[in-house]
Amino acid sequence: MQIASRYCGPPQSGNGGYTCGLLAEASGEHGAVEVTLKAPPPLDCELQLRSESGVTSLWDGEQLIAEARAATLPPPSIEVPSLSAARAAVSHYGGREQHLYPSCFTCGPHRAPGDGLCLFTGTVADGVVAAPWCPSAEDAANLPVLWAAIDCAGYWACAGATQESMLLGRMTAVFDRRPQAGQALIVVGRSMGREGRKVFAQTALFTEDGHCLGHSLQTWISLQRSNS
Repeated sequence: MQIASRYCGPPQSGNGGYTCGLLAEASGEHGAVEVTLKAPPPLDCELQLRSESGVTSLWDGEQLIAEARAATLPPPSIEVPSLSAARAAVSHYGGREQHLYPSCFTCGPHRAPGDGLCLFTGTVADGVVAAPWCPSAEDAANLPVLWAAIDCAGYWACAGATQESMLLGRMTAVFDRRPQAGQALIVVGRSMGREGRKVFAQTALFTEDGHCLGHSLQTWISLQRSNS
């Protein structure tokens, strides 16, 4: 298994959501899957899958990269903004001018449409961000890409304009239904508080009429020293 450089988050490592989705798919689980990232996922190199006692793990030689296991996930508690509100929110995207990882597959402003997802989630309410998404046929059928699509909204809901340096530590997600190619969708992220360096978020992918296709709970790890 390889993570192609196209699917980067930081320039030299895999997008967290994409990597989690890749391992979730490899686990063979059909419900919610919890994926914990243990080390930055390397790009363009052969990685090894191992499975033992209900845990599917991803390795780079002797370095453990991530672990996946079956999980339970409550329904999302996010109010769905209208599609027009999500479209308007794009103009409030906090990473357009300055971005820690401008080549990020999900939210990087240096990625061209069709190469990156260009999901520029902007504020629609306090601690809530949203953006529209119209997936291609290839993306709609690709589970790791769907996980990537609901990845960075969690970061932007928590970090906002401060762009606090954080990396995805854990993502638990499920997709009950795949989107259709060309379907008008809404990506939403909501801040869920923090405990020290652990920052919590909830994200979801909705249809225009408010049906939830997939959702996640996330734990982000702040790289800044906590005062608490």
